[in-house]
Order: sequence, then structure tokens, then C-alpha cells
Amino acid sequence: MIHGFLVFNDWLNGIVWGPPFMILLVGTGLYLTVRLGFFQFTHLRFAWRRTFATLFRSRRKEEKGVISPFQAVTSAMAATIGVGNIAGVATAIALGGPGAIFWMWMVALVGMATKLAEATLGVKYRQVDSEGNVSGGVFHYIEHGLGKRWKWLALIYAVLAGLAAFGIGNMVQANTMAHALETGMGIPNWVTGIVVMILVGMVTLGGIKRIAITAARIVPTMALIYLIGAIGVLVSFYDQIPAAFGQIFAGAFSTSSAVGGFAGATMAMAVRYGIARGIFSNEAGLGSASIVHAQARNKPYAQGLWGMWEVFIDTLVVCTMTALVILVTGVIQTGQTGAELTSSAFASGLPGLGGWIVLVSIVLFSYSTMLTWNFYGEKSWEYAFGPKVVTPYRLIFIGFLFLGAIGGLTTVWDISDTLNGLMAAPNLLALILLAGVLVKEKVKYMKEESDEAARKKADGQGPADGQ
Repeated sequence: MIHGFLVFNDWLNGIVWGPPFMILLVGTGLYLTVRLGFFQFTHLRFAWRRTFATLFRSRRKEEKGVISPFQAVTSAMAATIGVGNIAGVATAIALGGPGAIFWMWMVALVGMATKLAEATLGVKYRQVDSEGNVSGGVFHYIEHGLGKRWKWLALIYAVLAGLAAFGIGNMVQANTMAHALETGMGIPNWVTGIVVMILVGMVTLGGIKRIAITAARIVPTMALIYLIGAIGVLVSFYDQIPAAFGQIFAGAFSTSSAVGGFAGATMAMAVRYGIARGIFSNEAGLGSASIVHAQARNKPYAQGLWGMWEVFIDTLVVCTMTALVILVTGVIQTGQTGAELTSSAFASGLPGLGGWIVLVSIVLFSYSTMLTWNFYGEKSWEYAFGPKVVTPYRLIFIGFLFLGAIGGLTTVWDISDTLNGLMAAPNLLALILLAGVLVKEKVKYMKEESDEAARKKADGQGPADGQ
């Protein structure tokens, strides 16, 4: 029975990640990029000044919501900056060759517009009950943005998102953490499974506020530790960096199987694994982050700017650093894959320290991802099945962490890829149909910013935030 299921999943995976879906995924990002006037390229400095730069000055009046805009983006990044940045990048290179990284970049560049759209619509169409509880996400902007006649699509998304959480945000994370701790410290997988169940339960049972507080503390620290380690390796192998970029660009358009540590990577494989692992990492197109961005005390498009940076940092910064470390150290020739390959690269570049940096990063990245994806899953099924499902969902989610810890790596990754693709389809359709609404939100926000700048200038305060 299990064998039959795996065969079926392989067949379905081939369809889900076939050319039509790839075109839909990338095409949606391109379409939104054009409709927004290439905003992620022309207004990058503006977006910085309206997001991270605001952390260092007095805050503007906040909107309705449960958590701060920064807590929302760190919670979302807790989900995105996970094992996809460590094991996912390594797997993409091992299966698709260095060229996979190029396609990971491409999907991230258009994905910045996609994630901007998801966060914006998540806030715009969120629902607030009489007790102040906020609910938002793809299912709400499908139902309330497209209309009641589309509720069937919203329900499909909600059910699939709840299921996908058991893969991308649960078993994959627990599996990678367990294998890393077993390899690095000799800790049995079942022990990791039990401990992680307890640690995740302690936070997730407290709801989004506790998750947000935890994420705001963990995410900046874990990202900084990992990036400092990667920079240390690249400094040691600085002379190999140009060659590494050469491999990435050459492999992106290779029409013949490559020879080396990766599995005969052609351009088709580079595209497939680059896009699949890129989406697994930054989640642009899945719509999942809209669930937590909807909780933010912020205006719709203003929160969308935070979503844009989420993709930039996750893929164009963290994933790129991982890829360069693997390529400059030459460990790709060992035939390893996943987190083991990344760990070998760091250990080679920083003997005695590099392996520990990766191990600690895997533990922190995985843990934070589990927290946010539990919230994604429970809110999705709450929409589909009602509030009574929340507590049972949390308990089931915690139980699946143990199954992931003792499961097989390849099987877990393959099932997660399939579920990711299935849940993305309804979201991508909704984004295309709601592009006009998104453009109106952009025009409205930019006018408000322009009026605010004019008011400050008239009051003698100078231009607002360097617009």
C-alpha cells in the first residue's frame, strides 16, 4: 500500500511540477511585476525606508491587528528561512546542478511581486470578529475578494494548505533536524522527535502572539549566525567565487548532462529543481505567508512591502550564500546531498567550527519554521472546518513531528513538493484575478505617502523618510 502511494505521488509530482505549472508560477510573478510597474526593482530603496528603516525611528499610527508589522514578517520568515536554505539549496545543486541556483534567483525576483501581493491582499481582506481575533489568508481573499461563488476554491486551498503544513512545515523540518543531530552528535532520531514535540507544543499551544514573540527573537539571531559563518568561508575561498558564479550561469543553460557530483543535470533539471526548491524556500506563490501577514497592525500595501523583503532576504541573500559556500569549497564532487552536503562545505571552509554553525542553524531554522507552519495549518483548517478543529489540529501537528523525525528523507521531500504545488494553484489563480485590486491598493498607498510628504514639507519638517 505504501509503495503504491509513493508511485502515485511520483506520478502526481511529475504533473504538478511539469511545464504548465512552472509557466503558471513564474507567469503569475511576471504578470504582477508588470501590473505593479516593476515595483520591486524601481522602489527597492523606498521599500527599505518604509519597512526596516522604521524600526530605528518613531512609529507611525498603527492599524488594527494582533501583532506588529515586524513580528509578522519575522514570523513569516521563520517559516521561509528553514531547511530549504540549507538542505533545499544543496538538494537543488545535487539534482539540478549549479544552474539550478540561477533559476532559483529568477523565481525569487518575480516572487518578490507575488509575495508583495499575497501580504497586501491578506491584510485587505482579513476578517476581525467581535473579540478582536483576526483571520486572513488566501481563503479569505478568494471568498471576499472574488466573491461567494468562489468559496469552493477557497475551501480547496484551505484543505490543501492544512495538509501541506504536515510536509513543508513539519516532517521535512523534523526529518532534517533529526538527521543532522544524529550525524553531528549521535542523538537518536526518536529522541529528537520527542524533544521537538515538547518544544513546539510549548509555543504553538499559546497561539500567534507567542509564536510572533518567539520568532522575533530567534529569526534575526539565527540568520546572523548563519550569514557570518558563510561570509567566513567565502573570505577563505574568495579566489573561487568568480568560478562559482561561472558554474551557475553556465549550468543554467546547459543542454547536455553535466559530469560531476550531481546527477547528470540538464537545463530541464536545473529549471525544475531551481524553481521547486526556490518555492520551497521562499514560499512565494504558496500564499501561506498571507495568513500571518494578515495579523499585522498595518495597512495592506504597507505590509506588502515587508513581504517583498521576505523573499529578497530568504533567497537572494541566504540561499545564495549557501550555494556559493558549496561551490567554492568543491564538496559537490563528494556526491553528498541535502544538509550533509552543506555541512561538509562549511566544515571544509571553517574546520572545527563550520559544521557546528550548520548544525545550530538547522536546529533553529527548523524549529522556527515548525512554529509558524503550525499556525498556517490550523488557520487554514479553521476556515474549512470551523474553530473546533484548532486544538485537535495542533495536537496532530505535534504528533507528525515525531513521524517526520524517524521517516525517510527522499520520501518526505517528494510528498512535500507535491502538496506545495497543489496548494499554490488556487492562490496563483486568485492573484491573477485580483491584480486590479492590488494596483488600486498601490496607487492609494503611494498617494497617501505623497500627501504625507507634502504635508511635512509644508510644516517645515522636510521630505518624509527620503521619498
